[in-house]
Amino acid sequence: MHTLIAGAGPTGLTLAVDLARRGLAVRIVDKADRHFAGSRGDTLQPRTLEAFEDLGVLDAVLRQGCPVRATRIHLDGAHVMDRRMVEPAAPTPDVPYPNPWVLGQSQTEAVLRDRLAGLGVRVELGTALVDFAQDADGVTARLSTGETVRAAYLVGADGASSTVRKALGIAFPGTTDEATRMLIADVAADDLDHDWGHWFARASDPMRGVHLSPLPGADRLFQYHAPLPEGVTEAPLETLQEILDGFVGGIRLSRPAWSSIWRPNARLAERYRMGRVFLAGDAAHAHPPTGGQGLNTGVQDAYNLGWKLADGSPVLLDTYEIERRATAARVLGISSELLQRYQDKSEDAFERGEHTRQLDVTYRASEGRIVAGDRAPDAPVTDPDGRRIRLFDLYRGPHPTRLTFGDAPAPDGPHAYAVLRPGDTAPPGPYVVDHDGHAHAAYDASAGTRVVVRPDGYIGYIGSRS
Repeated sequence: MHTLIAGAGPTGLTLAVDLARRGLAVRIVDKADRHFAGSRGDTLQPRTLEAFEDLGVLDAVLRQGCPVRATRIHLDGAHVMDRRMVEPAAPTPDVPYPNPWVLGQSQTEAVLRDRLAGLGVRVELGTALVDFAQDADGVTARLSTGETVRAAYLVGADGASSTVRKALGIAFPGTTDEATRMLIADVAADDLDHDWGHWFARASDPMRGVHLSPLPGADRLFQYHAPLPEGVTEAPLETLQEILDGFVGGIRLSRPAWSSIWRPNARLAERYRMGRVFLAGDAAHAHPPTGGQGLNTGVQDAYNLGWKLADGSPVLLDTYEIERRATAARVLGISSELLQRYQDKSEDAFERGEHTRQLDVTYRASEGRIVAGDRAPDAPVTDPDGRRIRLFDLYRGPHPTRLTFGDAPAPDGPHAYAVLRPGDTAPPGPYVVDHDGHAHAAYDASAGTRVVVRPDGYIGYIGSRS
């Protein structure tokens, strides 16, 4: 077996899909007896949508989800204004999916499981990783079923209480805010317009209240957020209703589907790798839910790690921790800042900007408008038959892509293309035409510029032929 993955949340599933589509033998186990059912991490950021397109699940995600809805603000029961957490942006040639997308976490996981099943791999529920040992050639793991398995690599995507991280003895420093406790749940509120989010608070304290955010799906549920009263340790429907009644009357909650009580955690593992064992997702970083960053950061961990595990180069595998730990530290700063705004009751506490969309995540080690380590932009082009396609169409799949701007032939090898301007002489070999100039502009390219795009959609090299 190539890789054993412990944990079948979004991170583990994303990694399993990426490895399985490469034809690698992978198993994914989870100690839970049933799949998670709840919305929890329900906001998918634009960079995650791009990764999901490459992995073959975006159509299902878009079909089942919905945009982030505007929120109606109600103070003392009266509707006073409407606000958006994020202003919708129009797609551009280089950013096809500029806006966050809402899909409950359990629905996202189901989409990924369906894709994984299509690749011949199924999640093994009720199967915990008990312990493991590694040597120079692989990892031997013991499962709760009594089975002992051998894999080239082990990845712990098993959450904040990670068995893998603890077994490795990797510290998980950070903070837990015991003073802030929040209640989150999935419930119906049939008295409310499901095309809107709703914020209920008192006029005397407008930044403290209950938020009901619509979830996609025929059951018309809302994700319910509220501060937890002192002494409350469980979240039955009666408690949800009592809290809401403290801010507004006449709205009846029903059909509770899931609930949880959380305290803000901000933690970062000191290491992401020890030998042939790796950490990803919440096992490596724990985020406050503010900003919708945790699930998305885990998905990007997996997307970064998959092609490196497939390659197997020790030097390349070392870059996983270098790139992703620095990214998690930055994102933790964003989440923590947004949480502080919420705790301070700032007027902009619920506003989100470009920094939460993860399109600006970079692994660059040099300066310039666009350099190696930056996200590879999209652009519309035409193929030799005149059909409109996108650069992302060329990048899609478990391979690197090579672009040569100008009418020189593309390098020999698969997935290599010349990028021509209109009127350039067509060279031998594959090419596309940049009719509108968007590809040249996005890559700041001139004749002779070469670009290597990594399998995870980041630039591996950009420069001249010389």
